[in-house]
Amino acid sequence: MRAKLMGLFLLALVRLLTGSQARWYGCPPKAEQRIYFANHQSHADLVLIWAALPQVLRTLTRPIAARDYWTKTPFRQWITTQVFNAIYVARDRTADQDPLEPLVEALENGDSIILFPEGTRGHAEVPQPFKAGLYNLALRFPDVVLVPAWIANVQRVMPKGEVVPVPVLCSVTFGAPVKLEPGEDRRAFLERAREAVMALRDV
Repeated sequence: MRAKLMGLFLLALVRLLTGSQARWYGCPPKAEQRIYFANHQSHADLVLIWAALPQVLRTLTRPIAARDYWTKTPFRQWITTQVFNAIYVARDRTADQDPLEPLVEALENGDSIILFPEGTRGHAEVPQPFKAGLYNLALRFPDVVLVPAWIANVQRVMPKGEVVPVPVLCSVTFGAPVKLEPGEDRRAFLERAREAVMALRDV
């Protein structure tokens, strides 16, 4: 019950601070297994894209969260586990750890996930090159729908290093699915996926 009430509170807060506009182009909101992949400029990205999904999709979708940041306090950890049902990934992993293991487990269980393929936050309007994880997941789960998304203005709501949010209108634009083509190599696919995200900036 507490988690449900906190979820409703966060939705109201996000809508108050950002307007929380979700736009769907070439990809209607649909209850099917998906990997949503988006640009990454703030820790608030996780909250905004989660809030942009319709309720029926939020219950099916698990965002990826950096373990070191989101477990730093008991409150953050409670929100990510009880409200967002997030998947923790370690940014300071050792050589013998497979960073995709928790994502693979979630996808094998039928969950949808929210992924930030840059791997770290950026500041520019142009996303950094995507890391290999998205390609490896697309290769392993060919039937999961890959949906690009562009998150606009969230870096102004919660700039890097800040803890107090600033009211700014934001939007999340979801685009037409991207599919790994037969024989397409990693570099070509990741660049095409990155271009699909950037193409949503001006939609």
